[in-house]
Amino acid sequence: MKKKLTKAVLPVAGLGTRFLPATKATAKEMLPVVDKPLIQYAVEEARAAGIEQFCMVTGRGKTALVEHFDIAYELDATLREREKHDALLHLKGTQSEPGSIVTVRQQVPLGLGHAIWCARAFIGDDPFAILLPDDLVLADVPCLAQLAQAYEETGGNVVAVTEVPWEQTNRYGILRIGKDDGRLVEVTGLVEKPAPKDAPSNLSIIGRYVLMPEVITHLARMERGAGNEVQLTDGMAKLIGTQPFHGLRYEGRRFDCGDKVGYLEAQIAFALKRPDLADAVRAFLKTYV
Repeated sequence: MKKKLTKAVLPVAGLGTRFLPATKATAKEMLPVVDKPLIQYAVEEARAAGIEQFCMVTGRGKTALVEHFDIAYELDATLREREKHDALLHLKGTQSEPGSIVTVRQQVPLGLGHAIWCARAFIGDDPFAILLPDDLVLADVPCLAQLAQAYEETGGNVVAVTEVPWEQTNRYGILRIGKDDGRLVEVTGLVEKPAPKDAPSNLSIIGRYVLMPEVITHLARMERGAGNEVQLTDGMAKLIGTQPFHGLRYEGRRFDCGDKVGYLEAQIAFALKRPDLADAVRAFLKTYV
């Protein structure tokens, strides 16, 4: 019987070297897009998909990620005393049910697959979502909610996929696909960074996944892949043929906030979606373009 999707793993142990010196003392997932940190966007997206329990796979010096979702009694009291009701409302997204967020440490940087394996006790025998906060998706229906719906339909593994330029397939993990209805595609294989002439498709996975717990069995073997790391892609590939596995052409626009240009573009795109900011942003943009 298909289990309800209620768990999410957030791998947040990375050093954020592409954003130094900003990330020297600040977790990259705490970098704000407009007025919310990336980690909050990820948690809110997961909650909108019905996720109730979260596991952050962290590293040294990243306690701010957990503190962000704690209750700040002094701040709350001060805002209430000063009748800053709007500010209190903004803090609602940072509040979580007691016990709903746990953390584990990825003590050595051995790749995304290793990070997910570190959350094995949290995952147990349940299906689980993975959200990479660096991938920020602007969508009317949250990206993970779209994946959760696809999981309900298929009862198996589902990954969010996007089309990349054919000439850039050598930069991405690419899907080999079977049946394709224009929305859901059957995944028959995964090819890491193929040359354009060898690419089986131009569909690449972004940082949103719904996976079955059996992937942990394969990750536990600690087989090294690209970059001499334990790759999540390799573990997922071993599920193909044994369980339903689909890619979902999600509706929305993805921003790579691990990249400076992608991060700057996200600032503009999300600000333009804000009624309180859009007009002012459009006005100042005219002076730069």
